[in-house]
Amino acid sequence: MGEFKGFMKYDRQALPELSLAERLTSHVAFQQCFSKEDAALQGARCMDCGTPFCQTGQLVERDTVGCPIGNYIPEWNDLVYHQDYKAAYERLSETNNFPDFTGSVCPAPCEQSCVMNINRDPVAIKGIERTIIDEAFENGWVEPRVPSQRIAQRVAIVGSGPAGLTAADELNAKGYEVTVYERAREAGGLLMYGIPNMKLDKEVVRRRIRLMEEAGIRFVTNTEIGKDISKEALESEYDAIIVCTGSQQARDLPLEGRMGYGIHFAMDYLTEQTQIANGELKPEDAEICAEGKNVIVIGSGDTGADCVATALRENCKTVVQFNYRTKLPERYEIEGNPYWPLSMPVFKMDYAHKEAEERFGFEPRAYGAQTMRYDVDRIGNVRGVYTQTLRKIPDGSTKIDDTEKHWPADLILLAIGFIGTENTVPNTFDLPTEQNKIVANEVDYTTNQPHIFTAGDARRGQSLVVWAIKEGRGVAKSVHRYLQKQLVLS
Repeated sequence: MGEFKGFMKYDRQALPELSLAERLTSHVAFQQCFSKEDAALQGARCMDCGTPFCQTGQLVERDTVGCPIGNYIPEWNDLVYHQDYKAAYERLSETNNFPDFTGSVCPAPCEQSCVMNINRDPVAIKGIERTIIDEAFENGWVEPRVPSQRIAQRVAIVGSGPAGLTAADELNAKGYEVTVYERAREAGGLLMYGIPNMKLDKEVVRRRIRLMEEAGIRFVTNTEIGKDISKEALESEYDAIIVCTGSQQARDLPLEGRMGYGIHFAMDYLTEQTQIANGELKPEDAEICAEGKNVIVIGSGDTGADCVATALRENCKTVVQFNYRTKLPERYEIEGNPYWPLSMPVFKMDYAHKEAEERFGFEPRAYGAQTMRYDVDRIGNVRGVYTQTLRKIPDGSTKIDDTEKHWPADLILLAIGFIGTENTVPNTFDLPTEQNKIVANEVDYTTNQPHIFTAGDARRGQSLVVWAIKEGRGVAKSVHRYLQKQLVLS
């Protein structure tokens, strides 16, 4: 695979990006694909290792090792090295329904599991994937998956995030009549409303939805199951139902002063910003605005970083992102990566942090920040937050300083994850939940009712897009088996 000893000849290269100054002026996607020549050199670095851990797709505690959908990574790396992009796309599309999504937003557990990551930079797998799918669209190789014949049975899918879209794509290709229900104005779930445009251009999502419609999939938007359509109505019309409602119930931080005006969930903010960009909402009608404000984002993950980047584009006055952990070291005084195939716990700058540094001259994260209470004035407006600081002490342990620090803020965004799926749809279908997840068989995604299935974050909890794709493919296989069995019995 790749060029013999190519990993010794060529350095890892990052995807080209718009300059920091340029991208802060708009919501345009900042990352581009490789040129064909650069992609070939990056593919040349794939080292034909005996066991390609990049394809493993296993959970180790809460971390993912390798690609959950089993992408044929070494094969399409080699095909890109030989400039055979059509064959590379064909191999990529065998396992991944939406490389146009994962090539932009996947955190690439395949790269941290690359064997080369033991003692050098891993292969730029995500960048190569992005380049393959961009080439495929540019050359017209991505076509609607129109089935050769139709089956009389019908399937309803509730939720149009990556799990629901994948299940729809798979079942439609097998010939079933598939309808996807989405409560928002446009299909795509969090791909459309939860990920900012500068990370995933919404035209990329719309382009894929159009292809699925051309293939025969019906999308019904602005429709909430349990409010606009009853369970009985769906059951009378469809032979099977798949619930893919995601994990959108945000985790709260109910401290003193929580009811103050100006404290919001991060996803509400990001959703409003997408609605403004889409023309669904006028800027003056938005409930949450960062322009000219001191913004504090509580939460250290990707959603928090997206809030930082979005607030910068709204011309916030200041922005700080609280990270409750102490700052990771820049590097370790050791050879190689003893954490492999997991990622090395070292300090990293996300795209938003680089942008904040460009704007203000310093990176925006406050480390070891333990939020204690909100500061709210007499009429209920937030004016800041109090924290205590978690510090490392010489023996390697940590302690919290007793002294509180006040941070001024006009807007506080809570980005501390999600606790599970919302209750309306599970209650509508009488589906039991545990820890805010719909209870379903892990093998075939069946619920307590034989004709109702569930997959994605609604079943497994907050996770990655690539896991949602895996579950969408899995539930489609299970529904196909169920419906074929019903045909035999009828």
